[in-house]
Amino acid sequence: MEYMTTAEIREKYLRFFEEKGCKRFPSSSLIPDDPSLLLTSAGMVQFKPYFLHQKHLDNAYVGTTTAQKCVRTNDISIIGTDGRHLSFFEMMGNFSFGKYFKDEMCKWALEFSCEHLGLPFEKLYFTVFEDDDETIGVWENLGVDPSHITRLGEDDNFWRAGPTGPCGPCSEIYFDQGPEVGCGRPECAPGCECDRYLEYWNLVFTQYDGQEDGTLAPLPTKNIDTGMGLERIAAIMQGVTSNWDTDVLHGLIEVGERLSGKTYGEVEANDKALRVLADHSRSVTFMIADGILPSNDGRGYVLRRLLRNAVLKGHMLGIEGPFLGEFIAEVVRVMGDEYHEIVENRELIDRVVLSEEERFLRTLRQGRVFLEDALGEMMTELLPGQTAFVLHDTYGFPIEVTQEICAERGVEVDMEGFDVCMAAQRERARANAKDADAAWSTYDGSMQAVLDRVGSTQFLGYEKNDCNATIKALLKDGQPVPFLEAGETGGIVLDRTPFYAEKGGQVGDTGFLSNEYSRARVNDTKEPEKGLTVHYVTVEQGKFYANEGVFAEIDVLRRERIRRNHTATHVLHWALRQVLGEHVKQAGSLVAPDRLRFDFTHFEAMTREQIMEVERIANEKIMENHPVTYRETSLKAAREAGVIALFGEKYGDIVRVLTVDGVSSELCGGTHVRQTSEIGFVKITRESSVGANQRRIEAVTSFDALAYVNDIERELRETADELRVPIMDVSERTLTNIKKIAELQQHRDTMKEHASAGGISQEVLDNAKLDIGYPVLVFRQDGLDAASMRNLWDIGRTYLGEKSAVVLGSVNNGTPLLMAAATDEAVAAGFNAGAIIKAIAKNIKGGGGGKPTMAQAGGKDAAGLDAALEAAREMLQK
Repeated sequence: MEYMTTAEIREKYLRFFEEKGCKRFPSSSLIPDDPSLLLTSAGMVQFKPYFLHQKHLDNAYVGTTTAQKCVRTNDISIIGTDGRHLSFFEMMGNFSFGKYFKDEMCKWALEFSCEHLGLPFEKLYFTVFEDDDETIGVWENLGVDPSHITRLGEDDNFWRAGPTGPCGPCSEIYFDQGPEVGCGRPECAPGCECDRYLEYWNLVFTQYDGQEDGTLAPLPTKNIDTGMGLERIAAIMQGVTSNWDTDVLHGLIEVGERLSGKTYGEVEANDKALRVLADHSRSVTFMIADGILPSNDGRGYVLRRLLRNAVLKGHMLGIEGPFLGEFIAEVVRVMGDEYHEIVENRELIDRVVLSEEERFLRTLRQGRVFLEDALGEMMTELLPGQTAFVLHDTYGFPIEVTQEICAERGVEVDMEGFDVCMAAQRERARANAKDADAAWSTYDGSMQAVLDRVGSTQFLGYEKNDCNATIKALLKDGQPVPFLEAGETGGIVLDRTPFYAEKGGQVGDTGFLSNEYSRARVNDTKEPEKGLTVHYVTVEQGKFYANEGVFAEIDVLRRERIRRNHTATHVLHWALRQVLGEHVKQAGSLVAPDRLRFDFTHFEAMTREQIMEVERIANEKIMENHPVTYRETSLKAAREAGVIALFGEKYGDIVRVLTVDGVSSELCGGTHVRQTSEIGFVKITRESSVGANQRRIEAVTSFDALAYVNDIERELRETADELRVPIMDVSERTLTNIKKIAELQQHRDTMKEHASAGGISQEVLDNAKLDIGYPVLVFRQDGLDAASMRNLWDIGRTYLGEKSAVVLGSVNNGTPLLMAAATDEAVAAGFNAGAIIKAIAKNIKGGGGGKPTMAQAGGKDAAGLDAALEAAREMLQK
């Protein structure tokens, strides 16, 4: 083999398949078009429409070929601990959509591997899906020795790109790196977790379309989807046994050595940190270049976790201050020629990473001191959940970082205790939300300056849904700016507005601001200072300047839903006082378009009957179609008239009184319906506690209430159909079934207590038991299928004890079956079910496998079953 750089291998692969008739495609974005995937993690993702025949390739080509950038984070905790796992990697691939299949692909794979890369043929090994005899025949016809072919199960050799979509059996090609890097076990073979056999190419024979219900539908054509890990084949071609020693990744490790002053290869903890930096810096660079930004959910959370984990590792190596820019520069230098997007977006990548680094480094410095002190004082190997919560709550220390640091000390984190603390915090946050909002309003001095300069905003939203207005101020990050242009977010203050600003529990309006040249989407409306309405916008077109005119229009349908919910809170308040008593007072609320929430003073949970009565009389008033009116008066006059005020709320001298005729009069500045019948009907969805002597009801109205009831009815009808009873009999039948299940469970428990070795004859127990330091039964019992064999083991081990095992053979309808199983204690003592089945299955001309605790095999020669069991006895006695 000749040494080849990563770039040379990439180009050689793409050119080879171009010469075979494949069209070269560029790598697709890490943000996939497929909504079922979070990130692009395989080369075939961009070609799913071709596999499904939604798109078609030019007939001049037999397929496609790509070098695809990929990110996978399901193994993030393993990265850096071995020589194979990476979060970012390049996947070389070639794909066919019905033009060629197994014969051509296997032939080309050997041709490229041996003739173009120069890999020794005798060092190549192959795995196939356990039932795929066709592929085994193809490899053998190409000269592959059968001893170099291994059958593996679905977990290893059946490939899927995601929960749904194209999938199929696969064959993997391995390179034997030599026994010196292996585990040393005689049974070591491709599929072993050690590093001896390195899988570098996966050939997927895509024949099926995976459905949401788990079934497999045949694709219109048989397809090819291959993936060659570029980093893995680079390791082979560069004569190293680890991805980290290849040209690209080792170059990044050298950046870490230079920044930290540490030498790679001296201290394992430092080596792991340097490897993580090399890996994560590539992921971070490419994710930001493709438009992913740090956030607390979805792809943004993955990016933030990778970025912060890299910063943490640098901090542990003693690197001071922001440093990831040095890694980004190296990534761009060595990979920018192939991936131009990281060059074009270099400035954005640097700015985003620097901002995130600086923020997280402040957190790290403070939290690390606290955690080190806590670990130093511990007497056990379990960090209390309260300590982890303080780190999270007070220092902003991510729980993943706490777990990472503790794991390196051999300490676990009490996650159950942490979750309890987090739940308590959320409850406190809900109770204090109103006070927090008020504190924010008084804190923002710049908003007061804006109010002083432009004056109050006139609110027209009680009567109007739109109006012409003049821009009085433009804000970005809370500060006045001369303009806002397309793509920017900020605040716009108008002289007059139909938009209701969030207050009194009612959410702010949304809608649009526009003129002849510009358009902005209003995402929210708030009142940071009393009298100052700020429209928080995203400018979609043009540029807005101060003192120019705009047309302001709210989202009318959304406002209508809010109006219904707000008036419904007043009716529910009245109904609660009727049912529970005059002590009920409003203690908070949320009025949103899709739901309402009403907090009130009460000393105990409401009964189901009370909730139903509140619903009944509330809907009675709604359907009576009472008029809803408002008037403005002095606070003094309102109180003298007995108008209900919100407890703890502050009011001005002039107040707005909302009256639902014949129901209630309350102080309220929100927007409401004109007649109660506009609410439609109200449905309470939940009643709960929000603190001492405070309760909460949540409800929906109008079309949302109808949707809620329809959802319940649909669930009830589906249940009725399953139970095969009328819809009104579901409850009775369910209670009957629950009673029957309880009786069956009690019967099962009684049978377990009285069972010794049910289903296993005394002759077997006397004559088939081996003693190899623990009992092992090796016997034959015909007529059992695979499930029955597993059940027999479940019964048998209750008799044999905690440290025991079994090797069982059976002929069922002419088919020989083998099973080996053991308890965890027996496995710890050396029993390996998978190894035993693999060794003896050849006696029945079959194959199979499994784990050390459970393995099964089927075969074609029932006459060899006794010989297989005898072979098992000999293995165990040795």
